[in-house]
Amino acid sequence: MSLAAHLEELGLPLVEEQLRHPTVAGIARGDLDEAVFRSWLEQDYLYLLDYTRVFARLAWQAPDAHLGDLVDLAHSTLHDELELHRSLSAEFGADLEGAKKGPACAAYSGFLLESAASYADGLAALYPCMWGYSTLGLRLAENPPAEPRYRRWVDTYADPDFAALTRRCAQMIDESGADPERAERFFLEGMRHELAFWDVPA
Repeated sequence: MSLAAHLEELGLPLVEEQLRHPTVAGIARGDLDEAVFRSWLEQDYLYLLDYTRVFARLAWQAPDAHLGDLVDLAHSTLHDELELHRSLSAEFGADLEGAKKGPACAAYSGFLLESAASYADGLAALYPCMWGYSTLGLRLAENPPAEPRYRRWVDTYADPDFAALTRRCAQMIDESGADPERAERFFLEGMRHELAFWDVPA
């Protein structure tokens, strides 16, 4: 079993826990309180700006074979994923530019930016976000919400192109020479941050 596949196996129970979280369950049903989703949008927008910085920091350290992928991931996050947030923000009345990081966002962003000081550690730390959202998207797309705004969110993370980026990230983890025990530790901490992030600030 590859290292990335092993991490995914360890992460599956935490994905199941996310699927049971009231915020995710509300998205799945299409009846999540708009105020909750608005707060999540604002927090995730701020998080993704730092996530882009993490890709950029890793790109500076990357072997030549990974450089283009990390630049592409930074570009995709900044221009494609954040565009979803910008378009949804108007529909939910979110204030992306005026938002302030809540505790979960600050803790997760800080963890990722610090982890990216080491190439292998940083890849393992960020993988829960990519793999987790791709997995959530695919699971939620099996019975998607009828509410069109939440359906658009699900469709974004269930998209085959997003799954392909996730697979490439898995390959880079396998090629990084990461110490398996360190990779497990950074990956599982990232998964715990992913779960905590759904507890959005009021």
